[in-house]
Amino acid sequence: MEVGLLGLGIMGKAISMNLLRNGFKVVVWNRTLSKCDELVAHGATVGESPAEVVKKCKITFGMLADPPAALSVVFDKGGVLEQICPGKGYIDMSTVDPETSAKISEGVTSKGGVFLEAPVSGSKQPAETGQLIILTAGEKALYDEATPALNVIGKKSFFLGQVGNGAKMKLVVNMIMGCVMNSFSEGLVLAEKSGLNPHTLLDVLDLGAVSSPLIRGKGPAMLQSNYSPSFPLKHQQKDIRLALGLGDENAISMPIAAAANETFKKARSLGLGDLDFSAVFEAVKDLQRLS
Repeated sequence: MEVGLLGLGIMGKAISMNLLRNGFKVVVWNRTLSKCDELVAHGATVGESPAEVVKKCKITFGMLADPPAALSVVFDKGGVLEQICPGKGYIDMSTVDPETSAKISEGVTSKGGVFLEAPVSGSKQPAETGQLIILTAGEKALYDEATPALNVIGKKSFFLGQVGNGAKMKLVVNMIMGCVMNSFSEGLVLAEKSGLNPHTLLDVLDLGAVSSPLIRGKGPAMLQSNYSPSFPLKHQQKDIRLALGLGDENAISMPIAAAANETFKKARSLGLGDLDFSAVFEAVKDLQRLS
């Protein structure tokens, strides 16, 4: 099965490599084409534009950084819409707001193509090992057709109905994750300032009700100031911002998420946007020094 993949950031590259390892033929594109070189060495071919990838493949995936990038690869010159047509499907795995997903869906279907949104829950390591959680919505027939690839990309796929539901679910999940990371960072600072050993705190948490892969996986690296990016902080802040927008639309008060967003914005102002989202710990520490 030959599939296309647009966007070779941390996630797109990992997903492409995983597909190649599992026997898929993969056609890749990235705005900076040199990022395709490593994948070519492992058997991928390159499309010079998103349109060229769509022309070569029956199913094309997109994994872009944010709503403007997701819209650009579809609607700009050389974009998906130039070659999408009946018999071809586009699956957008980017984390975007429901309105962006709806615009892309309308564009694709207006050309006779079929669309599925499929944002994923998980970061670099799960993407490399096919352990992502995939939150799909849109055309059920495309979901069924893409199942072989989805089963390689993720450990579980959910079909959530109409376009927009996948985007909403992903924003809720990432909003919760950002709030947890912010609270965890405050707890680490509080423990240390209270004279406690933060490493012992990690052990206590791991044995209790709040034990989680997130805390277990990120805590030791955070205490070593190791923020090698699996999920860049700037994207986490973007997702909380989009979730707050969803809250506005539904008249939902979200004071905890709003406070977490301010801390992640502070982290970005400190130049930490390209580091792992756990680097919000540095912003929490900085806020304590200022107080």
